[in-house]
Amino acid sequence: MTEKQRIGIVGGTGYAGAELLRLLSAHPNAEVIAVTSRGDAGTPVAEAYPQLRGVIELDFVEPSTANLADCDVVFFATPHAAAMRDVPALLDAGKRVIDLSADFRLKDATEWASWYGVEHACPELIERAVYGMPELNRARIAGAQLVAAPGCYPTAVVLGFKPLVEAGLVDVDRLIADAKTGVSGAGKSLKPGFLFAEMQESFKAYGVAGHRHLPEIRQSLAALAGADVGLTFVPHLVPMIRGIHATLYGQLNAAGHDLQALYEKAYADEPFVDVLPAGAMPETRHVRGANMCRMAVHRPGGGNTAVVLSVIDNLVKGAAGQAVQCFNLMIGVDETRALAVPGALP
Repeated sequence: MTEKQRIGIVGGTGYAGAELLRLLSAHPNAEVIAVTSRGDAGTPVAEAYPQLRGVIELDFVEPSTANLADCDVVFFATPHAAAMRDVPALLDAGKRVIDLSADFRLKDATEWASWYGVEHACPELIERAVYGMPELNRARIAGAQLVAAPGCYPTAVVLGFKPLVEAGLVDVDRLIADAKTGVSGAGKSLKPGFLFAEMQESFKAYGVAGHRHLPEIRQSLAALAGADVGLTFVPHLVPMIRGIHATLYGQLNAAGHDLQALYEKAYADEPFVDVLPAGAMPETRHVRGANMCRMAVHRPGGGNTAVVLSVIDNLVKGAAGQAVQCFNLMIGVDETRALAVPGALP
């Protein structure tokens, strides 16, 4: 059995950090030894997250290379533009890093800067980073020192489109992703648009002119298609805490294909992608708390439009769970370890 890996979590006070703590606390090959927070250094982790009382007996510490010196693997659950300033020193010290932020997802540093409004601090590391979607890069993740965990929207959208795009069955110049997310995707910041009284019993689109996950989705789909893709991506905020529902549209360029069989074959060996029976409709509540992407493929009226419904928990398969899935690959244990649990219903 693989020995325990000493784990550090940078940015442990956010929702993704809390999910990492929940999942890793039950992992037989992980021992969390450092959880950092600039604002809460010196206070117990269980004070911020009482559900971890008796599970994580640590205090938050300041984020520094010294406080992470004894770690084997360091997870970053920080806002964008934070990890890139600390990752080089950790890599030089021989640590393996899994970054849940966007800092190493895009392969073009200039494009990254245009979307995130700041120059990349270590563009030389971008090529070394492996995009952490196991369904795309399983072998490369296993040998990586730096993994860039995907965003939540890209996970639901890319997995949903993957079989169609790989098989060349859709017009990749006219892909449409209409996606909805729960409010936890915005983190814990107290912004007026995310307050209960502002969002409850309402439903709105945002980022229509351009969302930061758009170039990430395009990058992955282009790699699958072998050419640039045209994608219209419109995200929406709905009044729920967890979950992403992506409704994906692709114009079929050939008739007679059995889309159900295509999807079932494409994901037959994937432990965390579940293709539902023909005619089914996945719901976000069916993946709540689980590291699962559940999907269904439809062809309305037998026409030339494929419609894929793809749902995930944005904090698990869309963030912390997928990061732990990558961790399992990196340390050479079963990919499902500490993740093979069903969603919580209701």
